[in-house]
Amino acid sequence: MIKKRQGARIILDWKKLKELREKWRHQGKKVVFTNGCFDLLHAGHIWLFKKAKELGDILIVAVNSDASLRRLKGPKRPVFPLKERLEILAAIEDIDVLTAFSQDTPQKIISLLRPDILVKGGDWPPDQVVGRKEVEESGGRVILIPYLPGLSTTQLLQKIITYYNS
Repeated sequence: MIKKRQGARIILDWKKLKELREKWRHQGKKVVFTNGCFDLLHAGHIWLFKKAKELGDILIVAVNSDASLRRLKGPKRPVFPLKERLEILAAIEDIDVLTAFSQDTPQKIISLLRPDILVKGGDWPPDQVVGRKEVEESGGRVILIPYLPGLSTTQLLQKIITYYNS
């Protein structure tokens, strides 16, 4: 039997997302959360989503807004605007819900949702994972997914620039 998939739900209204989070909590579903810029999707991102989804029932992915990404990565970013990044991410089977945040960190959305599991790539030092305190205080866990070496958007963009400048 082929599973029909419409794509991840894009929920930009945090109040609605909080209501869904409470519904899932009452249903006993384990909510997993991760975040990032996801400016130029690569195999490392897909690996992260797959491993994160294996940890629970609902995978929420929060994406930096264009202004937030620009503040973090510089004036030439994003490569793809938020609307396109969300559309691309919505096609990934392991992602259930997408949202966006305009702050430099996902602190506010993590504090609001209090996911059961907060996932970050293994390149993050555990003590620097934003939201760790809130998640652990509510009984959740922080899990670092092993980083796949050589797979970063910044490195990929540098390879592209080097290629076209040679």
